Amino acid sequence: MTTSTAALPHLKVLDLSRVLAGPWCGQILADLGADVIKVERPGAGDDTRHWGPPFLQDEQGHDTEQAAYFTCANRNKRGITVDMAKPEGQALIRQLAAQSDVLVENFKVGGLAHYGLDYESLKAINPRLIYCSITGFGQDGPYAERAGYDLMIQAMSGMMSITGRPDEVPGGGPQRVGVALTDLFTGVYAATAILAAVEVRHRTGQGQHIDMSLLDVGMAILANQAGGFLNTGKVPVRQGNSHPSLVPYQDFPTKDGAMLLAIGNDGQFARFCEAAGRPEWSADPRYSANTQRVMHRDTLVPLLTEVTRTRTTAEWIALLEHRAVPCGPINDVGQAFEDAQVKARQLVVTQAREPGLAAQDHIASIASVASPLRLKDTPPVLHRAPPALGQHTDEVLTELGLDAAQRAALRQAGVI
Repeated sequence: MTTSTAALPHLKVLDLSRVLAGPWCGQILADLGADVIKVERPGAGDDTRHWGPPFLQDEQGHDTEQAAYFTCANRNKRGITVDMAKPEGQALIRQLAAQSDVLVENFKVGGLAHYGLDYESLKAINPRLIYCSITGFGQDGPYAERAGYDLMIQAMSGMMSITGRPDEVPGGGPQRVGVALTDLFTGVYAATAILAAVEVRHRTGQGQHIDMSLLDVGMAILANQAGGFLNTGKVPVRQGNSHPSLVPYQDFPTKDGAMLLAIGNDGQFARFCEAAGRPEWSADPRYSANTQRVMHRDTLVPLLTEVTRTRTTAEWIALLEHRAVPCGPINDVGQAFEDAQVKARQLVVTQAREPGLAAQDHIASIASVASPLRLKDTPPVLHRAPPALGQHTDEVLTELGLDAAQRAALRQAGVI
C-alpha cells in the first residue's frame, strides 16, 4: 500500500454504518482512495470501539480503553460525530448526503426514515446518490424487521451445520467460523455492488438503492455445498477438515505435529505417492482417480496417516513443494504473520497517528492487515490511521461551510 495515485479519489462516501459489515465495505472503498466520512454517536461511537479485550496498548505496553476490534475496519476514513436523533444532526447528515456519491448504512429496516434520512428522502436532495442498506434479512420478507448478527446468520444459513467435526467423534457438533465470515463477505459484496452502481450512474446519471442482506450472502457463500444440495437433494454434513469432493484434502499428523495436504487432481496424487515411496497407491484402481479416492477414503486416509507420521512437517514441505503437491503447516495467527511469504507481500501495515492524538493517549501507531487488492497502476493507498472519536468533525463541518461559532454552538447542544 502506498500514497500514490488511487483508483477512487473522485468518490465521496458517507459511512453511517457500525460494527463490521458496513465499515468493512467502507474501508475497501477508502483503501482504493475514496474519501470516506465515518459518522458516529457523540461520546460513544461505534460499538466496536468498546469490544475488548484485546485493547490497543500505549507506548509502555499497557492496555488503553480503545478496543483493537475497531481498527480492523476503519482505516483511511475521516471520523466525525453527529447525533442523528436531533433535528440539527439530521440537517448535517442531509447536507453531507447532498455532496456525497455513496451512502452506506446498516440501521434496521425503516430506522432512518424516522429521521428523514431514508433513500427516498435523500434521493430527492441528491438523485445521483448511491444508497447501500445492509441489514440482517433484507428490505422485505417476513424477517425484514429482525436484527441480524453474523453468528445468527451462520446458524440459520446452514454454515455451522457444515463446519466442525461430525457428531459421532470427540468434539463433534456445529461450529461457527473463527471470524465473522458473513459480515466480511457482505462488506465485500456491498463494495462490489456500489462500484457496479457507480458504473451504471456513468450511463444514466442516476443513483440507486442497494439492498444487501446478511442472510442472502450467507446462503450465497455456501457455494459448492449449496450447489450439491440443490442439484441432488442430499444434505451436506460436517466432516471436520476433510473435503466432501476431494481426497486427500485435509490435515494429517506428522512426526512433530500436523500438516495440511490439499491434493486437487490425479497428477498431484501420483506425485505425492512417488515422493512418499508408495507409487503403487496411484496405480491402485481404488485410488487412481479422485472419484474413487472419495469413495474409498475410509481405507486410503489411514494408509496416508501411517506414512505422514514418518516425517516432520518441515520435511514434508521440503519434499513436496518442488513437486507441485500443495502442502503446508497449520499455523496459529502469530506464526502466519511470521511466514516468509506474508512478509514478502508486506501484509502488515503500520500507520502513525497524528502527534496530538499520540500525545493524548500515548498510542503512536496502529497496525492492520494490508488491502489484498493489488492494482498495479492504481494501488491501495494509506491516507490515515483509524480515526479517534470525532477526530475530523471540525475539518468536515468547515468544508460544509460552518464557521467556528456555529460548530461551537452545535457542540454545546450535544449535536456533535
